[in-house]
Amino acid sequence: MTIERVSQKHYPKADIGRRGMALGLDFLGIWLVSSLLGGSDIGIQFVEILVFVILWLVLRVVLVYNNQGQSLGRWAFDLKVLSVENGQVMGRIPDLPSLLKREAIIGLGALLVSIALSNIRANPTAILLILPLAIDCGTAFYDAKMQQALHDRYCGTFIVSSRRGYSLDIKVKRLVENMRRNVRR
Repeated sequence: MTIERVSQKHYPKADIGRRGMALGLDFLGIWLVSSLLGGSDIGIQFVEILVFVILWLVLRVVLVYNNQGQSLGRWAFDLKVLSVENGQVMGRIPDLPSLLKREAIIGLGALLVSIALSNIRANPTAILLILPLAIDCGTAFYDAKMQQALHDRYCGTFIVSSRRGYSLDIKVKRLVENMRRNVRR
């Protein structure tokens, strides 16, 4: 009897653009709800921050943990988050502590962007609050092998393409192409 090495299942890397759109969709939904529930005063709104944090944890941790690694944005763009061990992508979603760490890091960056967007009119230098999220996510451009952002490296997670989802980007491309074809006629 010989021992055969089982090859690892291949998980396709998710395109950085699709990952950004999925994060943007999640952020936009949470930011709109928290902005509507927050006050209209200029400055840091604690109710708005509290609503943002609660919605972020529900949408990006609880939903992902119970929905096969997909948040609303990741479902819309056919993506999911998986865990990484020793540089190898495992076929399972991350455990709850890893997911909480991951979303706390990226959620803090998203919260700073939310504060910047709420205060950009009164204080144009608030745009600098975007830098932590840009640095965190921008590192994925320079990681040629795995294309992991800093929060993914720290927490041992990886975003992969999935067959389960809505394929929003593909449907929008088809719609735009049909509109172009109809305009040419």
